[in-house]
Amino acid sequence: MRHLLLGLATALIPVAASAADTIPTGRLPDIAAPIAYRLDLTIDPEQPRFSGHTEIDVDLKRATQTLYIHGRDLKVSKAWAKSGASTVAVTYSQVHQLGVVRLDFAKPLAPGKVTLGFDYDAPFGDGAAGLYRVKVGDRYYAWTQFQSIDARAAFPGFDEPGFKTPYSVTLTTPADAVAVTNGAETGTRKAGKMVTHSYSVTEKLPTYLMAFAVGPFDMVEGTIPATAQRATPLPLRILATRGQKDKMAYALKETPRIVQLLEAYFGSPFPFPKLDQIASPVMGGAMENAGAVIYDDTLLLLDDGSPTRQKQNFGMVVAHELGHQWFGDLVTPAWWDDIWLNESFANWIGYRIGDQWRPELNIGVGAIDEALDAMNIDALKVGRPIREPITDSGAIDSAFDAITYGKGGQVVDMVESYMGRETFQKGVQLHLSRHARGNATADDFFRSLAEAAGDPRIVTAMKGFVDQQGVPVVDVRQASPQLSLSQKRYAAIGAGAVPATTWTIPFCVDKGGTKSCTLVDQPQMTMTAKGSGTLMPNAGGHGYYRFDMADADWSALIADAPKLPSGEALATIDSLWASFAAGGARPMRLVEAAGAFAAHSDSNAAVDSGTRLAEWDRRGLVSPAARPGLHRVLLGTYLPKLEAIGFNPARGANGGDSPDVQKLRTDLVSIVTREARDPATRGKLAAAAKAYLAGDAAALDSAFLAAALRVHVEEGGAPAAQALFARALASTDAYFRGRAILAIAGSGRPEVAQWLIGQIGEPRLRATEKVSIVSGITQTLATQDIGLAYLTANFEKLARDTNLTSVNAMLSIPSAVCSVEKAGTLDAALKPQVAAFGRGALTLDRTIEKVRNCGALKAARGQEIDALFTGK
Repeated sequence: MRHLLLGLATALIPVAASAADTIPTGRLPDIAAPIAYRLDLTIDPEQPRFSGHTEIDVDLKRATQTLYIHGRDLKVSKAWAKSGASTVAVTYSQVHQLGVVRLDFAKPLAPGKVTLGFDYDAPFGDGAAGLYRVKVGDRYYAWTQFQSIDARAAFPGFDEPGFKTPYSVTLTTPADAVAVTNGAETGTRKAGKMVTHSYSVTEKLPTYLMAFAVGPFDMVEGTIPATAQRATPLPLRILATRGQKDKMAYALKETPRIVQLLEAYFGSPFPFPKLDQIASPVMGGAMENAGAVIYDDTLLLLDDGSPTRQKQNFGMVVAHELGHQWFGDLVTPAWWDDIWLNESFANWIGYRIGDQWRPELNIGVGAIDEALDAMNIDALKVGRPIREPITDSGAIDSAFDAITYGKGGQVVDMVESYMGRETFQKGVQLHLSRHARGNATADDFFRSLAEAAGDPRIVTAMKGFVDQQGVPVVDVRQASPQLSLSQKRYAAIGAGAVPATTWTIPFCVDKGGTKSCTLVDQPQMTMTAKGSGTLMPNAGGHGYYRFDMADADWSALIADAPKLPSGEALATIDSLWASFAAGGARPMRLVEAAGAFAAHSDSNAAVDSGTRLAEWDRRGLVSPAARPGLHRVLLGTYLPKLEAIGFNPARGANGGDSPDVQKLRTDLVSIVTREARDPATRGKLAAAAKAYLAGDAAALDSAFLAAALRVHVEEGGAPAAQALFARALASTDAYFRGRAILAIAGSGRPEVAQWLIGQIGEPRLRATEKVSIVSGITQTLATQDIGLAYLTANFEKLARDTNLTSVNAMLSIPSAVCSVEKAGTLDAALKPQVAAFGRGALTLDRTIEKVRNCGALKAARGQEIDALFTGK
């Protein structure tokens, strides 16, 4: 029906000689620019639709009778244009499913200031896109998520980042609702049975950074004390759905410190007059709306007893989103092809400031972990560079992936490590001061860094990583004191030939605690390495590259595993496994490294090899005959470590341990109960889950909730799954609800998976939860085919019911498969559906390549793996 209506609307548009023949699905024609918006919305979340009155002051650059703007699925009852003293009728027609609108004026408009006006209504969304609503308990709440092109689903406008204007906003809502937007509330007045809220005019913002939240929220208030950069206190509020006040105090207490650290780094005050931190149960991530940041419940709502990983996520994500208030909101990309810089920088500073906020949480090393995950995607033949021209709005969302966040953040870290912290910080401050309240490009940022460093080669190095796809691998050979270096693009078995690529790599090695650096800008070259001792070719783990070495050097590095700094340990494990996947390192070497790194004091380094070995089990790289041997290796490596630190699943039982030891215990419990299936540890979890579900909240610490519920369903089967599912749907606690649903989905029991698939139509099930169900079922080998069958039969329906983040997650689900043959089957089944949907093609292509490459690896090295665990 949509395509029929769009075709009719297009047919009714009168053809004008000055009109563009092609619908602008990328940038709008350079005919007009908005100057200011006045938004008057009526939002009652209990109703299926909202309504609005929008006025936009526009600078019309030349006379025209036609204008393209944006609006998606808005039912416009009236549209007009006011030019001088005359009001001109407007025909409003949506001409493309991406939300491109054509305005036809009854007569040509002269250049100059014009006001466009619209009265309309539209449906609330179900997933976190546009203006959406969710029922929590017995009430509905509404939030917005506008990045990248979803503001057009809430109001007509010029939905591009390059257009920054002030906004005057009024919201009419139910009388008992709290109503939030970017500006501070200045007053209310009765509007019949409703209330109209007025707000201060915003700073200049693009459409994607506007936000609204309406509902009977619980709220706590405070202030962020004045700092050297800000002379007055900053108002701070935390908002969440009713019944969660006991989880709001943590954010109120901890947010001020993060803001103060950011102000000190940027050397300037928080850019907006107030800060609201708002929780949504279906957000999935978080969004940096200026002065009104929206987070997933599980990121913002926690307490002092919450798991280490949840506190790490809080610190990193809050620092990331609040870092955006400067880098993204104060200074905004001119177009979406530079959105990578927003996200890459924010990811980097999220880890940096998060680490400063609570050093004991060990947040910073997560940046390296995330970068190594990004390398697995960047190493594929199908892909993109960090910075890629975007000519069609349907391609924008491909920029929000691991390449932008993980790779981009690590490239920023690598350049900062090479330049030095103070010099890099000077470049950042220079960039922000030059472009405050405006727009800037990545090239503007590069120039600021080069000027601060006094070294134009910094630009060459950064551009090489930003503008080229792929992961460098540097082969290092010792001829003391010289190192012989050669670089090429990394390729795993199955990838085939990859293009020859050369980077300018800020390359730093460590020998016995002495660091030496150079810029590797040739396919082969040498460098002098100072110091003596074990060679570590990625000092600190800061470099965005992999390395390979002679076997003797690998042996020495693995022998030093427990003494390596955390980042170096993770980089070593990744490069060793990458060597195996490319046909180099032997499987026995990986098991040897797992045993050595298990003794590392950092939780991430201690379990990383075990997680990778467990992945062999989950993806079927080991044969059924070899699985018991793999499980014995996992038990023999990780159970003694768990026994050494002890395990009691009761709430608060391990509160005296450091946060990293607490996290280590959680990770070890997952390995020894999921893959290795240790009976004693599983028994403790099963008993704790039973008591917890019977009402004894103290029986189970939230750190072990996911593992305990999984064991509960694995052992209890369908009756346990059905009872837990009913409890999850009735819960207003997003943390419990999400982990309960995943526990059921990942049970590995076909009868449970088949029953759960049948529940996807349950009306209380949220769109993002449907994706979680299909993902959990597919990631478990015993139920994988059930999940794949549902996904391939229902992709388009699932995609249209949810947000774009979930669509990309959905298309990544088949990555759990390991088969050349199934790669072709999945491609044939999903590609036509993705093409019809219009988004997600790159994610699907990457997924198919991962499935095919895993199958190729299994064919090439599966016998070696099996021989390792069977002894045959």
